[in-house]
Amino acid sequence: MSTIDTFAEDLHGYLAPEQVAQVVRAYDFAEEAHEGQTRKSGEPYINHPLAVAQILADMRVDHQCLMAALLHDVIEDTGVPKQLLSTNFDDQVAELVDGVSKLSSMFLSRAEAQAENFQKMTLAMAKDIRVILVKLADRLHNMRTLGYLDPEKRRRIARETLEIYAPIALRLGMNTIRVEFEELGFRALYPLRSSMIEKAVRKARGNRKEVVTKLQDSITGRLETEGISARVFGREKHLYSIYTKMRSKRRSFAEIMDVYAFRIVVEDVDTCYRVLGMVHNLYKPVAGRFKDYIAIPKANGYQSLHTTLFGMHGLPIEIQIRTEEMEEFANHGIAGHWLYKTSDESMTSGQHRARAWMRGLLELQQSAGNSLEFIENVKIDLFPDEVYVFSPAGDIYELPQGSTPVDFAYAVHTDIGNTCVACRIDRRLAPLSASLESGQTVEIIRSAGALPNPAWLSYVVTGKARSGIRNALKVQQESESVELGRRLLERALTALNSSLSDVEPDSFSEIVETGKFQNEEDLLHEIGLGNQMASVVARRLVQSQSADATLELDYEGPLAIRGTEGMVVTYARCCRPIPGDPIIGHISAGKGIVIHIDSCRNMGELRTKGEEVMAVRWEDQIDQEFTVEMRIELEHEKGLIAMLASTITGVDANIERISILERDARLTTVNLLLQVRDRVHLAAVIKKLRHIHHVNRIVRVRN
Repeated sequence: MSTIDTFAEDLHGYLAPEQVAQVVRAYDFAEEAHEGQTRKSGEPYINHPLAVAQILADMRVDHQCLMAALLHDVIEDTGVPKQLLSTNFDDQVAELVDGVSKLSSMFLSRAEAQAENFQKMTLAMAKDIRVILVKLADRLHNMRTLGYLDPEKRRRIARETLEIYAPIALRLGMNTIRVEFEELGFRALYPLRSSMIEKAVRKARGNRKEVVTKLQDSITGRLETEGISARVFGREKHLYSIYTKMRSKRRSFAEIMDVYAFRIVVEDVDTCYRVLGMVHNLYKPVAGRFKDYIAIPKANGYQSLHTTLFGMHGLPIEIQIRTEEMEEFANHGIAGHWLYKTSDESMTSGQHRARAWMRGLLELQQSAGNSLEFIENVKIDLFPDEVYVFSPAGDIYELPQGSTPVDFAYAVHTDIGNTCVACRIDRRLAPLSASLESGQTVEIIRSAGALPNPAWLSYVVTGKARSGIRNALKVQQESESVELGRRLLERALTALNSSLSDVEPDSFSEIVETGKFQNEEDLLHEIGLGNQMASVVARRLVQSQSADATLELDYEGPLAIRGTEGMVVTYARCCRPIPGDPIIGHISAGKGIVIHIDSCRNMGELRTKGEEVMAVRWEDQIDQEFTVEMRIELEHEKGLIAMLASTITGVDANIERISILERDARLTTVNLLLQVRDRVHLAAVIKKLRHIHHVNRIVRVRN
C-alpha cells in the first residue's frame, strides 16, 4: 500500500506542482475527517480513498478527480456538509463528491435505496463524467477487499457489480476495469464454479502452449515477409467470459478452449486492412464471421477488425486487428481520453458516443415512473451486442441485438414511436415484432391519431422504447380514467337527484383535501380506476350541501358502455361479452370496470359485494369489434380448415387465433377466437358455418 508521499511523488510525473499540492491538501482533510474510523480489515479508513485515488492516477486523470476520490466518503461517512467542501476546495470537487455519495433518505426496501442512489449518480454523471470514474474506482477497490465481508453481503455486492458496474465499464470502453470486475465478481458470487474453471484452464494451458507458439510464429513470419511492423500476442480467455459462453451458447469447456485467439496491433488504419488481407491469405476465413468495427465502431467507441480463420489442422483462430490508439482506447476507454473536458472539438467519436449515452440516460430518467423502473431500463441498455440499421435517409442507428422496428422508431424520436402503426424493412412490409439485422433499412409508417400498443412491451428490447411506451400508456390511461370517473360520479349524483353542475366548488375542494388528492382530476382518476367508489364520493358531496344525512342511492338506469373507453373498461376473458349480451359491471381496484355476461359463473361470489357490482348496458350505436371464442366440431376432410377461414372472412369477421385439437381418427375440434361487432353479426357467422356439410357442432365458449 502506497503512502501519500509516494503517491504525490508519482503524481509529479504528469501534474503541475500546485495541482499536486491541492491533492495532498485534500488527503489531509480526508484523513482528519476519517480519524478513528477503520475498515472491516482493521486498517485505517483513509487507506481506502488513497487506494481509489491511486487507481485513478494510473489512468492519468486530472487533479480535481483525484481530490474527489480522496474525499468521496466524507459527506456520506463523516457528516461533512457539501458547502464546507466548496469553501475549502472548489464547487466542482464538491459536486463530484456529492454525485458519488449515497442518499441519506429512508427507503422502503434495499432495492429501492439502490435504485434511488443509482439514479442520483446517473444525473450527476450526465453533468460530469468524472463522477462515474470515481465510482468505478471506488467499486474496484471494494471488490479487491471483498474477502473481509460476510458471505451474504459479499454475494450482494458481487451481483450488483456484475449486473450494473461491469456493463457500465464496458459501455464506457474501460475494458481493463470491466475484466477485473467480472473476475472478482465471479469468484465472489460463484466460488466453486470459478475454482473449477480456473483448474481446467491451468490444465488446458499446458496442452495449448505448443499450438499457440506455432500459430504465433506463422503469423509473425508472414508479417515480417510482408515488411509490416506489428505486435502479435495471444489473448487469454477470462474465467467469467468462459463461464458465460458455456451457459449462453450451451457449449462444453473443451469446445470453448479449442478456439485460439490472437491480437495484432499495428501503426495505422491502412495497415489494419493490409494485415486482414494477409491473414486471410495465410489461413482460410470462416464465412460470416468477419466484423469491421473500424468503419462502424461499437456504441462505446471500440474499434477493431474481427475475423475467424481455419488454422492448421482445422483449428479455429480468432484474430483482432487494431492500431495502438485503438488498443489504448479498448483498455482504458473514456478515462484515457479526458472526456470531462467539454470542448466538442477535442472529443473523439468514442467520447461523443459516451455523451450521447449519458443524454439517453437523462431521457430515461425523465420518463421513468420511479427509480426501480429507471434502473430496469438502464440494465436493458447495458448489453453491448449491437445491430446497425439505416433510416430511409441513410442515417445509421445502433441498437441492441434483438431490437425490433418499434425500438428503431423510439430511437429516432419518441413521437415517431408513439404514432407508429406499421413498418417496411428493405422496402417490404414487415411485422413490428420482427428482429432487425445489421445492414437493413427500416421505414416507419405513422398515423396521427395512433397510440402505443401495450403488446409492444412483450417484444421491445431498448430501455428508451419500454419507457416511452409505458409513459404514453400511463398518460392515455389517466385521460380515459378521468373521463370514466366523471361519468360514474355524474351517474351516482343523478341517483341522488343532483349533478356535477349543482356541486359547490368548496364541497369538491373539501373532499380533495381530506382524501389527500392533488386536485379534482386526481379524484376523478381514482374513481375511474376503481380505487374510490363513486357512490361514496357522491353521498359526501351531496351531504356536505344538504342537512339530510341519510341519503339513499336510487339509480335511474345502468351505465352505458360505449366500447371506446379504452384501458379503463375491460372485457372479462372468462365469458367474453359482446354487444347484445346482457351484461353486468364489476369495479376492480386499479383496473376500472370489468364487464361480464350477466350469467357468468365468476360473478356469483362478486354479487355479494354490493357497491363493487354495478348495472351496465350497451350503447345503442357501437362501431367496435369484440372478441368471442367458438368451438367447432367437424369431420375430417381435406381443405376443411381453409373453407372455415374463407366462410368466416366472407361474413366480414376476423380470425384472431385458431388452434386444432384432434380427438380421434374421424372427428376434429377447432378452437377459434373471432372478432365480431355484436350478437347479430355472430349469429350470421354461425349460420354460414352451419351450411358447411362436415360441421357437426358449433358452441360459443363462455363461463
